Amino acid sequence: MSKGFVSLVGAGPGDPGLLTVKGMQRLQSAEVVLYDRLLDPALLDYVPTSAERVYVGKEAARHALSQGEINQLLVARGLAGKRVVRLKGGDPFVFGRGGEELEALHQAGVAFEVVPGVTSSIAAAAYAGIPITHRSHASSFTVVTGHEDPTKPDSSLQWEHLAPGTGTLVFLMGVENLEGIVTRLLQHGRAPETPVALVRRGTWADQEVLTGTLADIARQVAGRDFPSPAVIVVGEVVRLRDAFRWWDARPLFGKRVVVTRAREQASELAAQLSTLGAEIIEAPAIHIAKPASFEALDAAIAGLAAYGWVVFTSANGVTGLFGRLQALGADARRLGVARVAAVGPGTTAALNARGIRPDYVPERALTAAVAEGLIAQGVSGQRILLPRTDIVGEDLAGELTAAGATVDQVVAYRTLSPDTLEPEVEALLRSGEVDVITFASASTVRNLCALLGDDAAAVIGRSTVATIGPITSQVARELGVRVDAEATDHTVPGLVEAVLQHAAGQALAASRS
Repeated sequence: MSKGFVSLVGAGPGDPGLLTVKGMQRLQSAEVVLYDRLLDPALLDYVPTSAERVYVGKEAARHALSQGEINQLLVARGLAGKRVVRLKGGDPFVFGRGGEELEALHQAGVAFEVVPGVTSSIAAAAYAGIPITHRSHASSFTVVTGHEDPTKPDSSLQWEHLAPGTGTLVFLMGVENLEGIVTRLLQHGRAPETPVALVRRGTWADQEVLTGTLADIARQVAGRDFPSPAVIVVGEVVRLRDAFRWWDARPLFGKRVVVTRAREQASELAAQLSTLGAEIIEAPAIHIAKPASFEALDAAIAGLAAYGWVVFTSANGVTGLFGRLQALGADARRLGVARVAAVGPGTTAALNARGIRPDYVPERALTAAVAEGLIAQGVSGQRILLPRTDIVGEDLAGELTAAGATVDQVVAYRTLSPDTLEPEVEALLRSGEVDVITFASASTVRNLCALLGDDAAAVIGRSTVATIGPITSQVARELGVRVDAEATDHTVPGLVEAVLQHAAGQALAASRS
């Protein structure tokens, strides 16, 4: 069997967006992935489901595999002809023991490459608003292991050269040895008033920054819960944090927000909330599926030329109808002279992506507004197609029928409920460790309540509840769920704005108390 190939890939310090494009490509083509402890699980979403995944994480006094065993596994999989990715936190060569792994591969004759990663020594400081060099403050920086016990008599570190300089010092893995590090720096001439910052879980959604000076930082850490991992930054550049902080200054930073939309639809809402600083917890309370039978939808497609209007009340309806058109070997030309209505911007965008510009979109993203607008244009005697979900909700068809139209409702997709919630997500909800729960449809409220059981309203009530509009709010209240924020604009951006405004109100109230 031909020899394989090992890619030593730096995953960056935590934020999955810091993975390089090349690193992502290697994960996408991997047959085996050996991955470390301090990695965002989202990175493994790039890995094919058929690939072997091996956790090799290390914690103090507890290793899944020893370094020697990791080396042996890399060699074995490489010699077996596999495409292997060794996924390491930060950069493989910055205290990552990447060199040892390459030595083993080289001695065994296994081909390899190195894909550098963003090192936490730079990224954690940057996410804390601290530039490790600045023309007015520091023209050099030194990255030092903090894992070495600075009190041992034969330290390999030259403290007499490290301490007195004006450059920035960055210590990795040094929280446990902080007191000794501070002592050595002071002993060798660093001024007690030198600013220091500890950046815990740098670039993650729960990043925490503690600032002080060499004179007081060890005392501060001793007096509070500040566990590792953390990066220690020593130098005048730390003074710039107050002006430059950005990651933890975002309006939703520190907020844990649950997104209950279907996994297929969650990305837009999750991305907008994440950009504002929220930590996203996906708890899909619905799943979008194809119709149980295409008979009615196929019949409607065959008779599309007879319809005066095709009305889409969701992007899912667009996906369902046009997906079936494609499966039947047809395209948008089947719409003929039929005019198209869309309930709001999300549905409009889905139509635009298929080359369709809706003839009517109401100012308010509500089905009632769709009915009102179409009736105002005159629908009496017209035949209207309404591709929709299998769940009967608001009576759009009834209103149009009452106005004299003939309405054909066909199932273009089904809205299903998952069997269970992920145990970790349910535990967070029940323990009250969630700040906000978002509901983008009435179905998500019903299904989450069903999944949580008899005490659903009490469990959900431990968090702020934000809904996309009045229909969703009405269903929530009928189920005993308190609604704290409701979108004025009944769209995903409107829901995000509702969350923002409520968070701002809470912050203002807290500042006044």
